[in-house]
Amino acid sequence: MSAPDSLYERAAPDGIPRPFWHVDEVHTFFVGPLEYNKLHQHGAPVFLAGIYSEFWLRIHGGHWHSCRTAVIPAGVLHELDLGGYPLAVFYIEPKQGGTEALVPLSGDSWEVDGVLMGRSGEVSVMRELWEDRAAARWAGLALEDLLGFSARRASRSRDTRIAAAIDYLRTHSDELTSVPPLAKSLGLSPSQFQRVFTREVGVPFRRYRAWNRMRVAISEIVNGSNFTTAAHTAGFSDQAHFSNDFRRTFGAPPSVSLLALREPPSR
Repeated sequence: MSAPDSLYERAAPDGIPRPFWHVDEVHTFFVGPLEYNKLHQHGAPVFLAGIYSEFWLRIHGGHWHSCRTAVIPAGVLHELDLGGYPLAVFYIEPKQGGTEALVPLSGDSWEVDGVLMGRSGEVSVMRELWEDRAAARWAGLALEDLLGFSARRASRSRDTRIAAAIDYLRTHSDELTSVPPLAKSLGLSPSQFQRVFTREVGVPFRRYRAWNRMRVAISEIVNGSNFTTAAHTAGFSDQAHFSNDFRRTFGAPPSVSLLALREPPSR
């Protein structure tokens, strides 16, 4: 379902065809052209912003909606249709905040099945990251600054036990960490841990564990590793395992956004 021409401000600038990723401890950011991302769900809250246009968004297989920005909680099934235009996709990790930390970025918005959709919002920084070939040098600071004010406005206390579990996952992404020993180390029963983790993070432990491994693999590829090395470093059994999980996570194969990083830039 391609958006009508009237939704678009202008075409993307010439000479910037490549997608851009930035991954650090608390942010995962992507901006680049997308066609269609089938039904999928993420392990972290996400802010979406059409760089030059509105885009089509559908929640849980319901009706399609046209919007310029959206805030989607972790675990919500959704589809995207961009018609080849660039979209900024900005995830934050639990230690930085939850969905509420992204809400101030959405501007004037309305709710559809738990998702905030807007006709405006914070797009300018995302656009600069897309248009600047040197964005890798300043992306981390820009994203930190972007969330600084909104996160403070939306801040709430976090359960230190879950924060400790997330720290453990971050340093042991290549392990298939199970709930019982981790829960025991935090003084919780497995059922208590699962309940508190889901409440704090928005998705069950297993889904967030998969999201954490995906972030590690993407970071490795962004920093120059091939797909096989990145998959093994992040704890996937092989490249095929990583590719299949990528499809489930983003609704599209890694070739759409990651293979271009292995190609020389156009001149």
